[in-house]
Amino acid sequence: MRRLILLILSIATLSPAFAADDKPVDNSTRKERNYIRQGNSLYNEKRFAEAEVAYRKALEENAASEAAMYNLATSLIRQAGSADPNSGNNPMQEASSLLQNLARSAQDASIAEKAFYNMGNMAFNQQQYDQAINMYKGALRKNPDNDKARQNLRLAQLKRQEQQNQDQNQDNKDQDKDQQDQQDKQDKQDQQDQNQDQNQDQDKQPNQDKKDEQKQQPQQQQGGISNDNANKILKAMENEENATRRKVQEQQKKEAASSSRVRGRQW
Repeated sequence: MRRLILLILSIATLSPAFAADDKPVDNSTRKERNYIRQGNSLYNEKRFAEAEVAYRKALEENAASEAAMYNLATSLIRQAGSADPNSGNNPMQEASSLLQNLARSAQDASIAEKAFYNMGNMAFNQQQYDQAINMYKGALRKNPDNDKARQNLRLAQLKRQEQQNQDQNQDNKDQDKDQQDQQDKQDKQDQQDQNQDQNQDQDKQPNQDKKDEQKQQPQQQQGGISNDNANKILKAMENEENATRRKVQEQQKKEAASSSRVRGRQW
């Protein structure tokens, strides 16, 4: 944990400002160097806005001054703090532009190395770990002995892996959620289909029961009398008619016999 804290502190630390006399160039001027010394003194006192003014004056004396450009970039970063470098009118935007130009074209390898290193720090603070890794590698190409760049490179690689793992876990969670949502939707649809089938079966059941009941009951004639009952009634009527017919025949026989006896007496 202590090692990690030390690495993080080194991430936030900017490389010290260059003095004009560190590696003087042929086209430097006395005024330029004086402004750079003045800016460095103000920078060390953490008077970064005043240091910025001094560095800009040095660039007015020599627009190609790499030391003045680098020191101006560091003073702008100090004023911006952790602000987003992509926001409008932010000192970080100008600082990033200055460092990019120095990393790409600075004749002083040490300035190019520190430009790469500080751009790596900026990218790391923005959690842009791929870019931070590239910048630290650029610093190491300029100076393979830059231990801070090497340590920060390793830390950036670890943070990138951690970020990738988090993204993968989130993707897996999103995928699981999508699958669960689809399963819930399918289960709901299956339940709706099952309920619909049950309702249709219930609608059909009374008619089916009625048909079954009609099959079990004797077939009825028109008027509500079954065939069996009608047959019984007809049989009863027939029996009654036969009984009446027998009575009439017996009565006729009695009358005929009585008539014969009367006629016999007359004879």
